[in-house]
Amino acid sequence: MKIRHTLLVMLAPILLAACGQQPDPAASPTPTAPSAETAPADTMSPPVASAPVRADDRAEAQEAAPNNNPVTAPQGPAPVAGKDYVEIAGGQPFASAPGIEVAEVFAYWCGHCAAFDPLVNAWKARLPADVNFVAVPAVFNDQDHFPRAFYASETMGTLDQTHTPTFNAIHIDGKLRPNADPAAIAAFYGTLGIDQARFASTMQSFAVNANLGRARQFATRSGVEGTPSMIVNGKYRVIGGTSLEDILRITDHLVAMERAAQ
Repeated sequence: MKIRHTLLVMLAPILLAACGQQPDPAASPTPTAPSAETAPADTMSPPVASAPVRADDRAEAQEAAPNNNPVTAPQGPAPVAGKDYVEIAGGQPFASAPGIEVAEVFAYWCGHCAAFDPLVNAWKARLPADVNFVAVPAVFNDQDHFPRAFYASETMGTLDQTHTPTFNAIHIDGKLRPNADPAAIAAFYGTLGIDQARFASTMQSFAVNANLGRARQFATRSGVEGTPSMIVNGKYRVIGGTSLEDILRITDHLVAMERAAQ
């Protein structure tokens, strides 16, 4: 795991400029994809006409801060509006859990997100109890089955088994293609100890469909056009940062701004 972490972090500066759009099937495969077959073209789908029914409350705080770390002052210079972040007009948090929400809109096929994953995991472990982290898969294209896989695993309570391994399977091990179909994803998750039949059924469940609609609407109203995107309390979207670590620095400052305003 240490070797994988190092490789992804080393790739981060390259991916920073390259990731953010789902690869076009007519184009060459992305450098991080192990297969010549790439995912469908990325076109932001319009929001659904009506708000879907919420899943159970567990999904509302799916990645809540794991401990009671003390609140610490953010490091580095304060972010600049319009350069490092933008305010989201009429924005709302993804979940309804108490505290300050930080949502990461990500995509499994995105190499930038894969490089970001170990950094985010370490950052989450340091969060104080008043900050709730929520991972939100980007629902840019109905041909992308990974958002459905994420929510099926979330519903089954197996995200700890599947989340990081899915990144590794696509970008390091070559066990999944960026445009893998549901059967291929279920088969891979079976190797992780997940019941394939139950997983395949859960992928088509009402709860998963509801969460997909919520994720699509959240990204649309937050102005998300690429991945990863960090959204603080539904009010601020990080747009700057000279590195992946710098994105987290800006996020920390925006969290401190929200805390001071409460």
